[in-house]
Amino acid sequence: MNEERLQILKMIESGKISAEEGAKLLSAVETTQVAEATGREAHFLRIKVYETKSGRATVNVNLPLSLIDVALRFVPKNADYLKGVNVDELVAAIKSGAQGKIVDINDEESGDHVEIYVD
Repeated sequence: MNEERLQILKMIESGKISAEEGAKLLSAVETTQVAEATGREAHFLRIKVYETKSGRATVNVNLPLSLIDVALRFVPKNADYLKGVNVDELVAAIKSGAQGKIVDINDEESGDHVEIYVD
């Protein structure tokens, strides 16, 4: 988890996130470590984008659900692979307890395969 902390500190340093947002992220990382150490179940939003042809992951993000509002700041609103997805409805579903795969998109034009799930 030290790698995650370093990435968060670099995002603060570069101005991508505020110090307050960084503190929330660091707290979530710590909470995740405690959950893993004690055997408690931690719930995560997992976002994966693959190149369809190669199967190579171009995006692989795992975030504690408690940080979903912070995470949304990094989702490009005009991304081709989100066409037809109502992000507000998606967030509402997640916050109301949706589990499992909630988005599975194959974009033939760009060659991307997007999966979003909660576990």
